[in-house]
Amino acid sequence: MSNRPAGHVARSTVRPHDETRRRGAVGTFLRTADGVPVEARYEPRAAAPEAVPRAPAGAPAPPLGDPVFVVAHGFTGDVDRPHVRRVAGVLRGHGAVVTFSFRGHGRSGGRSTVGDKEVLDLAAAVDWARGLGHARVVTVGFSMGGSVVLRHAALHPGTVRAVVSVSAPARWYYRGTAPMRRLHWLVTRPEGRLVGRYGLRTRIHHRDWDPVPLSPVRAVPRIAPAPLLIVHGDRDGYFPLDHPRMLAEAAGDHGELWIEPGMGHAEHAADDALVDRIGRWSVSAAG
Repeated sequence: MSNRPAGHVARSTVRPHDETRRRGAVGTFLRTADGVPVEARYEPRAAAPEAVPRAPAGAPAPPLGDPVFVVAHGFTGDVDRPHVRRVAGVLRGHGAVVTFSFRGHGRSGGRSTVGDKEVLDLAAAVDWARGLGHARVVTVGFSMGGSVVLRHAALHPGTVRAVVSVSAPARWYYRGTAPMRRLHWLVTRPEGRLVGRYGLRTRIHHRDWDPVPLSPVRAVPRIAPAPLLIVHGDRDGYFPLDHPRMLAEAAGDHGELWIEPGMGHAEHAADDALVDRIGRWSVSAAG
């Protein structure tokens, strides 16, 4: 664990993609379009991939054959949380992985806007993954991150090959469950934001959304033709099953819905077998 203050901008350790692969994991801080420093980590595929041919001197390097999974964690998560590391470890069996901490989380700068400006954080991570030479990018998001991957794919068409959204809401301002009512208290009340900062290590912005961002269900139709996988547990305590069903209906033929028996909410509830299935689906969907 670093003792650097949140928001510290480290000197980038990014290298050309062939050297990055040879050296293994790489950590850096990315700069978002609105200037927020976001901590990010790249890890190559765990299984030994096929050799990447070197380009002749002066020629551009060939793209990496491995897909890369860009993982968008849920609210109060960060790049070092055990459940995020576990998901990344399973996905590394299928390709390279980029993990990062959303603004206001972990060592990233800024304050959380609970799904609004976070699309800029994901965009920076996806751009980094593409800059490392990966032609096949798959975004995998959980809960808040699940809504962010939907909006990112809608707002930045052509930047990802496939999208996986796990335990995401279909619409904003939902208060139909006790956990969501507690979450709204945490976000909207000064005392709640203090609990978030000191109890959950999450710095939350005090301003309301203005304007209200594109909702997940309205974003979904704009993702096509990229394949979309929607995953939801039938015991999700935050969002009932009408949320994933609304998303799947909006996706039409470009979407696939998995309702997982006995599963709760987000990364904590997604066991290794499910994450492995997500990885295999993503490799196939990304072409």
